[in-house]
Amino acid sequence: MSEKLNVSLIQHNQFQFAIHFGDNKPVLVGDEDAPLGEGIGPTPGQLLLAAVANCMADSLHFALQKFNNQASPIKANAHGEIGRNSEGRLRVLTINIELILGKAASEINHLERILDQFEDFCTVGKSVAQGIPVHLTVIDSTGKVLKAPK
Repeated sequence: MSEKLNVSLIQHNQFQFAIHFGDNKPVLVGDEDAPLGEGIGPTPGQLLLAAVANCMADSLHFALQKFNNQASPIKANAHGEIGRNSEGRLRVLTINIELILGKAASEINHLERILDQFEDFCTVGKSVAQGIPVHLTVIDSTGKVLKAPK
């Protein structure tokens, strides 16, 4: 099965682009932070982090529901590092994703199986991880670390 994705961007001012997703979805404005841009919207790097974190959270939510678990609200934090590659060009070097469940681990059925599998079903996260190291941590509502980067 193949799915086509489409996004259109229209430059408004310098580094500001209106990002159109179609189908009556809200338009998002992206911008670079100063001194390049004005910082009126998320940067491309922030959008990348949001896409990976959103996909990981979606995959975890789906896996939890598959086993009749309700661990909402899931919270996600994403942190990235931008630095220079061997050619001196700025690149996203690493992405760290932290997912926080809305329940304690003891309240979740089949948790070990869920934690072993859900990440593999994250289309965006696994695609990005082919070129950028993605480190994932999952924490329950009590602060207990359930999954940590290897």
